[in-house]
Amino acid sequence: MNRQSAGDVRMRGFRSRETVETALAWVDAATGPGAKEQVPLEQAWGRTLADDVVADLNVPGFDRSAMDGFAVRSRETVGAGDYNPVPFRVVGESLPGRACERTVQAGEAVRIMTGAPIPDGADAVVPAEYARQEGDTVELTLPVGQWKHVGRVGEDIAAGSVVLQAGRRLRPQDLGVLASLGHAELTVWRRPRVRIVVTGNELVLPGQSRGEHQIYEANSAILRPLVERDGGELVRVDYVRDSRDDIAAALTKGDADVLLVSGGSSVGAEDHAPGLLSELGELAVHGIAMRPSSPTGMGRIGEAVVFLLPGNPVSCLCAYDFFAGRAIRRLGGRPGEWPYRSLEAPLTKKIVSAIGRVDYCRVRRTEEGIEPLALSGASILSSTTRADGFVVVPTGSEGAPPGTLVNVWLYD
Repeated sequence: MNRQSAGDVRMRGFRSRETVETALAWVDAATGPGAKEQVPLEQAWGRTLADDVVADLNVPGFDRSAMDGFAVRSRETVGAGDYNPVPFRVVGESLPGRACERTVQAGEAVRIMTGAPIPDGADAVVPAEYARQEGDTVELTLPVGQWKHVGRVGEDIAAGSVVLQAGRRLRPQDLGVLASLGHAELTVWRRPRVRIVVTGNELVLPGQSRGEHQIYEANSAILRPLVERDGGELVRVDYVRDSRDDIAAALTKGDADVLLVSGGSSVGAEDHAPGLLSELGELAVHGIAMRPSSPTGMGRIGEAVVFLLPGNPVSCLCAYDFFAGRAIRRLGGRPGEWPYRSLEAPLTKKIVSAIGRVDYCRVRRTEEGIEPLALSGASILSSTTRADGFVVVPTGSEGAPPGTLVNVWLYD
């Protein structure tokens, strides 16, 4: 791997570029689950479990009715029907949270509600629609087998079983299961703290007045929701000018696990970030054989992982998708792979690439198949809104002709 140090590449270009595979290998070696923390159950949605959850009780913890009706001894319902109702004497009632203390004997039934405990002696429930009650007598017209309409002890969750495994990203229904086990807190991986540093003298924020040769800053609007999607905790966004001192100060605040530096990552005269990263920490990778995003860099300052993302918006998005997002997901205990859905479909037009680089090709879906967007340039941000997703052309390919089945990663 090329370990650049104090060498200044500004206005001299890249002598060589690392492969995407090498850059990904560095990301994986530099990242992994961080620290564990306890969070309240109500704040655990979307978090990643750090430890297996083992049930310490049965759910349900008692035999309970799955229907409103009458609890009986099942063998006494044999032969029951509309023309042969079987009479039982009602000897009590079982309600949720309040059991009937009576043991059911021969010829007896207990009126029972859904979720209520099955009384001793009973082993089945006849639903209310198959019962006709007059006073203390009920006639049942449905035969039921043993434990019919009864939720058995541990039927849902058995004590001692692994309910949820470490590494699971918690969904609402997972929280419901954990609540049913009495968990008020959970052990999860801490969300990685992420700070975005946006550089550029030409940038102004949306809503501010813009000079003739200035542009509105858009990359932070892209990165904020991506960081949230990938489980990061955004510390803040710093906007700095193209000044060595300002950028150095932004890089060394020491308040984040991941620094995303937008702009100033290439070899221009005002691209200070790579040299500063080399001086202040480690510039492990600078320049990657891919299109767009070739000026991407990455390294470390102290314990923080730093990603130098190109200023052009599509390049910024692509570099985040390939590298920075992967690091954030891994630091938070999630799988590093893309969170996008994918599908396989034929190309309607050819994709042109070049051997020796990876291409991130924006495409749209049509009734006929997948159509590459006929665009060049990494600043055409609107291409990502017209696109439904992207196709990755590997380094050893010159592209693909029409009709080729390709794997498409969908933005939605």
